Amino acid sequence: MKKLIILLFKIILIAASISACSYPAAEDQPEPTPEALQTQQPQENTEVVRLTAQQAKGRIDSEEGIIIVDVRTQAEYDDAHIPGAILLPVDAIPADAESVIPDKEAVYFIYCRSGNRSATAAALLAEMGYQNIYDFGGIIDWPYELVGSSG
Repeated sequence: MKKLIILLFKIILIAASISACSYPAAEDQPEPTPEALQTQQPQENTEVVRLTAQQAKGRIDSEEGIIIVDVRTQAEYDDAHIPGAILLPVDAIPADAESVIPDKEAVYFIYCRSGNRSATAAALLAEMGYQNIYDFGGIIDWPYELVGSSG
């Protein structure tokens, strides 16, 4: 019985230490000021910066030169996409990225349907040497204008 209590105590300590080291979710973090958003850049080692849909929309509306990249399938893109977005399916990134988005220093805002493929795509692009990668998750969280057959 004593061994069981010690084991349970150790499990509780491990669980507590793991949860203490976790990062807060994006929605739990305070909303940065517009000035902070404009200066927020990926670090030298090309880390991907995560934005909310609202942060992305604010920057898209206030800055020039941002390239919006939809990494879903052609059918999903045709159905509805963010105005001005270019299509580069996540599966095509290794073969087609350099021809579709050749400027590795441009600012790219990446999205997909729910945020899974955009995270994968953003990491791939960063590994390929793209310097300014921002992942704003999924179109399902985009409350703004869409274009396409159902947009």
